Amino acid sequence: MSVNANRCTLILPLLLCSLSTAIGDDWPIWRGPSRNGVSAEKNWQRNWPASGPTVLWKTNVGIGFSSVTVADGRLFTIGNSDNQDTVTCLEAQSGKVLWKHSYDCPLDDRFFEGGPTSTPTVDGDHVYTLSRQGDLFCFEAISGKIIWSKNVQQEAEVRVPGWGFSSSPVVHENKLILNVGESGIAIDKSTGTILWKSGAGEAGYMTPHPLKIGDRWFALIASGKFYQCVDLESGTVAWKHRWLTTNGCNAADPIVDGDQVFISSGYGRGAAVLSFNSTAAKVVWNNTEMQNQLNSSVLVDGHLYGFDGNEGGEVQLKCMDFASGEVLWSHAGLGAGSLMVADNHLIILSETGELSIAPVSSKVFEMTSDAKILDGKCWTVPVLSNGLIYCRNAAGELACVDVSS
Repeated sequence: MSVNANRCTLILPLLLCSLSTAIGDDWPIWRGPSRNGVSAEKNWQRNWPASGPTVLWKTNVGIGFSSVTVADGRLFTIGNSDNQDTVTCLEAQSGKVLWKHSYDCPLDDRFFEGGPTSTPTVDGDHVYTLSRQGDLFCFEAISGKIIWSKNVQQEAEVRVPGWGFSSSPVVHENKLILNVGESGIAIDKSTGTILWKSGAGEAGYMTPHPLKIGDRWFALIASGKFYQCVDLESGTVAWKHRWLTTNGCNAADPIVDGDQVFISSGYGRGAAVLSFNSTAAKVVWNNTEMQNQLNSSVLVDGHLYGFDGNEGGEVQLKCMDFASGEVLWSHAGLGAGSLMVADNHLIILSETGELSIAPVSSKVFEMTSDAKILDGKCWTVPVLSNGLIYCRNAAGELACVDVSS
């Protein structure tokens, strides 16, 4: 072997090692690969100059509150214009439109701006989307070709909840699990065939959360009146916990930690931790100190970080002890914002479009970087993927912020 060949042999592993530390993570599903709002991504810039981070691009994707998913260099989201929803696929790095698909769907702006509220789900070569009226699509991720589509609400003969379906599709084995109907519905992800469905009672607004108990798979699914544990093979409700809120609005996703789960809703309802098994659940604690009206909290090292309160009222970012429900600190001034976590830092988007970074701490809240990124109302959770943070407002303006190291 020549000297140059030896040199290449030595250099190649070093280059691959360097690339592996520089490349971040895709974010192909709602709340990320671990379904908990926490990213494993590291080596991103969390300390910004006074001028703020670089905004690589901005575009408008239509009115709505759909977050983004990112996979294989492509970004997916949904918006509404002129009573049409549009599923948009962009090049994640540049914002270039790769494909779009539009279909009739009312804006339905009752008490808020309206538009889609669920987020696309990427599963390998396919992308799944659900509209507020029950329009369910399976697209080819690269081209936007429709593999199959149907209106699942009409076929299942269930009610559309007051603010429309908000569940992001959940892929589990060969199934799509949706919060459609009283305790969910399962669809064959390859064909669109309904495998099982539930009663016509009003669905909740959170995305189903799969979990394994013993050797069986279940999902936590909220209706307008209950949090339920549903067997994913049969659709049978294994147990349910009564949880009443104004207008049946249970929107925040549950947070599972071992054999316990945190649930929370706004409108004065508050939060609880339940211990559970495959047949029953019981209350460990409950209080009104954390009311997640719109967006879910995030759990890190036994502490919950989330927004407490109803939009339009007094809302505070809080840190709460998962085991006891004790509030450890609170911070006002961010409105009805949202957050995710990466590399032990909170990534926060305020209701008015301020993007902020703060170390995860159960002792004190201390913002280390912040910048005004968007105007208008911002309820949609920011997403960090591959060194880029994506932020969206209600009017559909989508911004890509470069925090690559």
